[in-house]
This record gives sequence, C-alpha cells and structure tokens, in this order.
Amino acid sequence: MRVSLLRSAPRPGLAVGTPQHFRWLHGIVRAVLVLNLADAIFTLAWIRGGLAAEANPLLRDLAHRHPILFVAAKTTLVGLASLLLWRQRQRPLAVVCIFVAFLVYYGLLLAHLGFLSLMVRGAALIP
Repeated sequence: MRVSLLRSAPRPGLAVGTPQHFRWLHGIVRAVLVLNLADAIFTLAWIRGGLAAEANPLLRDLAHRHPILFVAAKTTLVGLASLLLWRQRQRPLAVVCIFVAFLVYYGLLLAHLGFLSLMVRGAALIP
C-alpha cells in the first residue's frame, strides 16, 4: 500500500513534439525559405539600383556579378540548413534555431519593406 502512495499519478499537461507542433514547425521552416527568397530578391533590387551592397562577405561577389548564382547559392545554403534543423526537430536547440532563423528573416523583410516605403515616399516628393 505504501508503494502505491509514493508513485505519482501522471500529470496532465502539454506534450512536446506532437504532430500538431510539428505541423506548425514545418510551416515556420517553409516561411523561412520564402522569406529567404524575398530577401534575395529585395537585395538584388537594391544592388541593381545602386542603393545597397550585399552584407554577407561570402555571397557579396555572387550578388554583384552573378545574380542568378547568388539566388541559387543563397536558397541552397538556407535550404540545407533548414533541412538539417528539420531532421533534428526533436532537439530543443534545433527548434530554437528554426525560430531564430524565422525572426531574423522576418526582421530583414521588415527592413526591406521599410526601405521600400522610404523610397516610395521620397519618389512621391519629387516633382
């Protein structure tokens, strides 16, 4: 009888790594890939317009001289990193890295859109 008193009853709570969690996480990984592509397109637009330069020293030469290779390399690198993290999705650090990547690319999208907004407003002021 005493042994049964020492056993703790299962506590109700949220399970980690449920199919629903992984569906959400898969959506976030897909969003990272789309945001990465948007970043590449905006970056090329700013470079072509002479308004910016690629900040990544590893991809700078490609971005300025070979835009198609730049997009291919950028999407391949982020795609491979995303695949690696997805395969490790049972590990908390991989999930954190996926969220960090999403936040970084989301922040870059906001920066691109903010810059675009400034350009549109500035163009509207030109007579």
